[in-house]
Amino acid sequence: MTVNQILAVKGKEVYSVLPSITVFEALVSMSDKNIGAILVVEDTILKGILSERDYARKIALKDKSSKETLVHEIMASNVITVKPSDDLDYCMELMYTKKIRHLPVLENETIIGIISIGDVVKSIIDLQKETINYLDSYINGKS
Repeated sequence: MTVNQILAVKGKEVYSVLPSITVFEALVSMSDKNIGAILVVEDTILKGILSERDYARKIALKDKSSKETLVHEIMASNVITVKPSDDLDYCMELMYTKKIRHLPVLENETIIGIISIGDVVKSIIDLQKETINYLDSYINGKS
């Protein structure tokens, strides 16, 4: 299964904020959309990603103010991305080795979606269920 197949089921909606807004404003946007990370985009160019983990480690634990700190000050700027043609195993390996939970999907430098660890795990479980059902049918002689 590929990233593109995940996006076909999940959808390609992407939420983003500007790097110049406050962390608090970004958190409000994330809360409104019920998401754990948001892309930081300026002039259609991916500049970074801001996650709940960034907030917890770079604001809350350092006793900073989310209403005074700007997104660009704490966002992860070395964003690891994937292509629509990348497969699940590759995505899972990236997420595991880089200790990340979200992968923006780029095609020709254009953001076309984002996948999360939950999306990848759900897809793997769905594939395993299909395989189990196929094998069960095969073993029991069902068509």
